[in-house]
Amino acid sequence: MKVILDAMSGDKAPLEIIKGAALAVGKFDAELTLVGDIPTIESIAAENHISLNGIRLYQADDVITMEDDPISVVRAKRNSSMAVGLKLLKEEGDAFVSAGNTGALHAGSSLIIRPVKGIHRSAIATVLPLAKPMLLLDCGANVNVTPEYMVQWAALGSLYMQNIFGIEKPSVGLLNNGAESHKGTPVIADTYKRLKEEKSICFVGNIEGNQIMNAPCDVLVADGFTGNVTLKLIEGAGKFMMSTLKGMFTKNTMTKMSFLVMKDQLRTLKNQFDASEYGGAPLLGLSKPVIKAHGSSDAQAIYNAVRQASAFVKTGIIPEIAAYAASAEENKAHIQGESHEA
Repeated sequence: MKVILDAMSGDKAPLEIIKGAALAVGKFDAELTLVGDIPTIESIAAENHISLNGIRLYQADDVITMEDDPISVVRAKRNSSMAVGLKLLKEEGDAFVSAGNTGALHAGSSLIIRPVKGIHRSAIATVLPLAKPMLLLDCGANVNVTPEYMVQWAALGSLYMQNIFGIEKPSVGLLNNGAESHKGTPVIADTYKRLKEEKSICFVGNIEGNQIMNAPCDVLVADGFTGNVTLKLIEGAGKFMMSTLKGMFTKNTMTKMSFLVMKDQLRTLKNQFDASEYGGAPLLGLSKPVIKAHGSSDAQAIYNAVRQASAFVKTGIIPEIAAYAASAEENKAHIQGESHEA
């Protein structure tokens, strides 16, 4: 399979992207392509003694920055590494990985790759680093949503957890400010009713913020604004906790000795809160796999993103999403037909 990487986007690009690609060469049955300014890529690789053997280089003259307007990926910066990479994915690739501007990646993917027929909007789906994997979507792609979007995301998230984590019947929760069915905005309250009526989804009800860390469901559905705030809060809380523990264990000689005893357990805890261990967030609902790596991704995170992209392709989730969308459209047409007859 052909996995394409945006070499120039992200806080640590292009060095960490190049290093991550070098780590992934020959792994996961993937042929790798780095898209970006070839002289720059070759120069940085040479300076850091990184072999580019087995990696294809593809020229792109521009870069989408974190400050750029999302739509610039298909307008002002059509020759950026992100835009060129997405076009390459459409023409010949199997998956695309970028650590760049989230809004631009979502806009570019939606306009260049396009959602699966019948899917209203793709959503950023992130596996939260908890005691057991829990998928949160949407994590920032869609601030303004409809109940139809969120019901579809519940179905897409369920398919993802079935295929990637082998969960036979994933449970689905709706992120809300109370357990009662009437709580939340009108959109959230309507979504609750629709999820409860959707027989193909194992809906377990509303999930409040203080329940999240116990991973009360396999798929947690939210609008993009709430999902993004939740994700960043969890990431920040994890960093704060680890920083506090570090201060405690380096306070004096006795606590430093305690650290030596506990260092393996603390390392495990640190990794548990590291979202990059999963490699990034897929944009579920697109007709080809696009993986959004964290903006601050290092080489290991990029390596994991390539691994995740490869797993995404191999599981055949997209044909299942297409089958779900087609079935949903048929059911909707049938119901509308019965309504007109009545």
